[in-house]
Amino acid sequence: MPDASPKLTLWRAFVPQWAHLPLSGEGAARFGGRWNPVGVPTIYAARELSTAWAEYNQGFVQHPALIAQLELSGARLADLTDEAVLAGLGASEAIHKCEWRDTLDRKEVPQTHKLRKRLLKDGWHGVVYPSFMSPGGTCVALWRWNGKDGPRLDVIDPDHRLPKSPASWV
Repeated sequence: MPDASPKLTLWRAFVPQWAHLPLSGEGAARFGGRWNPVGVPTIYAARELSTAWAEYNQGFVQHPALIAQLELSGARLADLTDEAVLAGLGASEAIHKCEWRDTLDRKEVPQTHKLRKRLLKDGWHGVVYPSFMSPGGTCVALWRWNGKDGPRLDVIDPDHRLPKSPASWV
């Protein structure tokens, strides 16, 4: 079983309409992502605030976003920014350039999804990977959180400003 990472501060930018569900992962489940197939909730976050913003907007129009600070503890994250870790997994840096959307469009399984399946089987909760949109930045894809025997993910909201229901968007 891999070792758990120390406590991490993460940043997540997401559509403001979902402010009442900052830890759901349902957006990723609805559309799929680099590190998750459609139907599988996943939290995508960044280790730097600027990276979260760049990843959210994907270099296009600057869409309105809610940015939340998260605290992750007890997670076993495979650090795919480390060449030795990649080599140990039989992968290379090429996995970071995986054209996952194109692969899905061809009704095939992307390499990132295949690696995800293997990592989950081996007890990992997620991965750390380099940001595509913010060179030098790093991101986290988290597949398991806040369940029995899993890592703890909390949103930092000391003044309780996040809404508790979608009523504020009606």
